[in-house]
Amino acid sequence: MDEPTLRRLLDDVRSGALPADEAVARLRRLPFADLGFARVDHHRALRQGLPESVYGPGKAPEHCAEIVAELLSEPGGPVLLTRADETQVAATMARNPGAVRTGRTLAWRAQPPKPGRVVVLTAGTADLPVAEECVATLAAFGVAPVLVADVGVAGVHRLLVTADELAAAEVIVVVAGMEGALASLVGGMVAAPVVAVPTSVGYGAAFEGVTALLAMLASCAAGITVVGIDNGYGAACATLRILG
Repeated sequence: MDEPTLRRLLDDVRSGALPADEAVARLRRLPFADLGFARVDHHRALRQGLPESVYGPGKAPEHCAEIVAELLSEPGGPVLLTRADETQVAATMARNPGAVRTGRTLAWRAQPPKPGRVVVLTAGTADLPVAEECVATLAAFGVAPVLVADVGVAGVHRLLVTADELAAAEVIVVVAGMEGALASLVGGMVAAPVVAVPTSVGYGAAFEGVTALLAMLASCAAGITVVGIDNGYGAACATLRILG
């Protein structure tokens, strides 16, 4: 339940359209619903402005399906299942039809389009799965980002042709593995907030994303926001908070 939904419920009680007992019953479920294997947080959107999403890895397919069903049982914003494997996708979509699938991300109840000029850059094609998670999350909240792939520093001329588009962006998300240098380069080119996502792409010395993570944290381009390795979802949430 988000703030607009709660306001509608209170308005319905005030107008007499909703009996007080029914409103109390709904509010009793508001903090969380205990499913035994999960306590589903219906209160998160009221506290944070963003609802709970479902992280697939480690969960049984039937658990994914039931948690999504519980989130959808209350009015509110988007419901997301991220990093889902094929078994989880099949079980969850069978129980909860109507999802939009982007890679391993499923989204229900997407919000209508809203303003926000966001550019998502990837250093390489191998970074696309993480970028797609970011794009899918933003799209679920009504933001339509521009995805520009394969503009890493090994061929910097590929990035420079997008300079005007980057200058017009309100937020730029940079998704990069290897040595993670793209985030510093972009951070030194633009005034917009930059959200950097290190990925686990790279050869042995990349240490499954640790090298890119440390490089982004140590960037000489001041003010870059850095999320965890492969965390496209977290980058999208940071972007949504910046957009307000």
